[in-house]
Amino acid sequence: MSTFRLTAAQALIRYICVQLNEESEPFLAGCWAIFGHGNVAGLGEALYEAGDAFPTWRGHNEQTMAHSAIAYSKALNRKRAMAVTTSIGPGATNLVTAAALSHVNRLPVLLLPGDVFANRAPDPVLQQLEDFGDGTLSVNDTLKPVSRYFDRITRPEQLLTALPRAFTTMTDPALCGPVTLAMCQDVQAEAYDWPETFFQPRTWHQRRPQPDERELALAVAAINGARKPLIIAGGGIHYSGATSELQKFAERHQIPVSETQAGKSALAFDHPLNLGAIGVTGTSCANGVAADADLVIAVGTRLQDFTTGSWALFQNRQRRLLSINIAAHDSEKHRAIALVGDARVTIEALDKALGDYRAIAPENGLKERWTREVVAVTSLPQGNQLPSDAQVIGAVQRSLEPDAIVVCAAGGLPGELHKLWNASLPNTYHVEYGYSCMGYEIAGGLGVKMARPDREVVVMVGDGSYMMANSELATSVMLDLKIIVVVLDNRGFGCINRLQVATGNESFNNLLDTARHETPSNIDFAAHAASMGAISEKVSSIDELELAMARAGNSSRSHVIVIDTDPMQSTDAGGAWWDVAIPQVSTRTAVNEAYKSYQNNLKHQRLTD
Repeated sequence: MSTFRLTAAQALIRYICVQLNEESEPFLAGCWAIFGHGNVAGLGEALYEAGDAFPTWRGHNEQTMAHSAIAYSKALNRKRAMAVTTSIGPGATNLVTAAALSHVNRLPVLLLPGDVFANRAPDPVLQQLEDFGDGTLSVNDTLKPVSRYFDRITRPEQLLTALPRAFTTMTDPALCGPVTLAMCQDVQAEAYDWPETFFQPRTWHQRRPQPDERELALAVAAINGARKPLIIAGGGIHYSGATSELQKFAERHQIPVSETQAGKSALAFDHPLNLGAIGVTGTSCANGVAADADLVIAVGTRLQDFTTGSWALFQNRQRRLLSINIAAHDSEKHRAIALVGDARVTIEALDKALGDYRAIAPENGLKERWTREVVAVTSLPQGNQLPSDAQVIGAVQRSLEPDAIVVCAAGGLPGELHKLWNASLPNTYHVEYGYSCMGYEIAGGLGVKMARPDREVVVMVGDGSYMMANSELATSVMLDLKIIVVVLDNRGFGCINRLQVATGNESFNNLLDTARHETPSNIDFAAHAASMGAISEKVSSIDELELAMARAGNSSRSHVIVIDTDPMQSTDAGGAWWDVAIPQVSTRTAVNEAYKSYQNNLKHQRLTD
C-alpha cells in the first residue's frame, strides 16, 4: 500500500482540499486563522504550504472570523463552508458564541482550535486550564455542547476516522452544524505514514430523503380536510433549493404563505399569496390568517417562539400542525403531524398527491391594507424629528437594486426588517435571528460578500452591535471586499429598552444617557470607521441618507454611513404577543399592571392540542 509521510496538520489540509460539493468545488473554501501558540507551528505551516489551493484569511477576532465563515455558508445555502483555526486558550473560547450561532441556525463550519500537549510533558502550558478532578479536560470542552460533532485529536491516525465524520456532519442536511476538531499541538506536528487512498477526491452529495409513505398519507389527509391552511416557510426552503416548488405548490392549491426570518425571500414579496413575516415581528395580514388557520403547514422551520408568538398566535380551536422537516427532532415538535423529508421532494410529493385540492382564498384586500401600512411607516419623516428605524429602512430599500443583499442580526432592526423589507429574489435577505447575536452583522456582511462578490451587500447595524464587534470592517478593506454599512445610532440598546418599558419597568442601564456614567458618551462612529480604512460619513436626515447611499453604491471600498435615530419609536402595525415573564411581586404599580396583562395573555397559549 502506497503511503505519504506527512504531519497530522499537513494530512488534515490535504484531505480537506479534495472534499468536493456537487458542483465539483472544494466544500471548504478556505480557512480563517489567528495564529497563536497551539496552532502556529503545526497548522500554520500546513496552511502556508497549501497556499492558494486552500487560502488562509487573517481576521481580527476569533468570534467574528467564525461569524464570517458561517455567513458565507448561509449565503450559499450550505453548499460550501469554511474552516477557522485558533490558539489553545482565549482564542479557542472565543469560538463558543459563534459555534452556538452555527448550531442554532443549522449551518456548517469546521472549527480547528489548538489544544494542550497530548504527551503532557510540558504541562501546564501557557493558557492551559487545569481541572483538579479531570486531567483530560481543556478549555475546548466548552465547545462540546455547541458542536454537532466534537473530537479531540490525540494521535495523528485518529484523523482517518474523525475527518470523514466531520464532513458527514457538515454535509448532512439533518445533522448540519458546527464541527470541532480540537488539535493537540504536539500531534499537529507529529508525522505519520498516511495511506494514499485517504487523499482520493470525494464528492459529498446533498442527501434528499423521500417522505415516508404513511406520514405522507397522513399529511395529505390533513390538508384535504383543511379549509383555511397557512404555510410557514422556514430556512429549510432555501437550503433545499425549494423556492420554485413552494411557489408552484402555493399557486396550485391557493394556500397563502408566511415567512420566518430564515425563510424570508423564499417567495417574492409582491406575490399575491405571500402574506409576509409571521409571528412577533410579523405582518398584520400573515398573523391575522395564522390566528384563523385550521392547518398550519410548517416547512423547514424549527418553530422558534418568535414564529409562533410563544404558541399563542394560532387561535383556531380546530387548528392542527403539520411539520415538514428533514430533521425528525424539528418535525415532531408540539405533537405535530410529522412529515420527515427533504423540503423540495416532499413538497413535490404532496403536490402530486393533493391533485386539484384548493383552499379558500385569503380575504380580499388583506395584503393591500398591509402594503399601505408599510408605505406609511417607511416614508420620509415630517419635520425635523429624529427618524425611526422604519424610515431608515425605507430609504435604504429605495436606494438598492432588487438583487442587493441586506444583512442584519440583533436588536430592533431585525423585527422592523422582517415586517417591512421587500425581498424580491431568493437569498437577498440575510438576517441571523436564530441566535440573535449582537456583533454578527459586519463580520456576517463580509462573509456574504465573499460568497456573493457580484452583489451589493448592505449591513444594517445599531450602535450597540457596532460597538460589540466592528473589527472585520478593517478586514473587508484589507481584502478589497466592499460592503456598505449603515449605522443607526440611537445611543444605546434601544430595542431592549423598549421591551423594558413595555414590561412595566423604568428605563434602566440600556440607553447611554441614562446609564451610570461620569463623562457623557460621545462616540464618533464615522471617525472610527475611517480609522479602519473605510470611506465614512454622517448624515442628518433621510434625504441625506439617500444621497449617501448613492455615493456608497459608487464607492470603491467599504463605505459606512452613520445616522442618528429615535430610540423609542418602532412600528406599531403588525406583530404578536411574546412571552416575556413579568415579576409576580413588585412595589411598582406599572409592573403589577403589566403582570395582570401578562396573565391574560397566557390564557391564549396552546402548548398542547
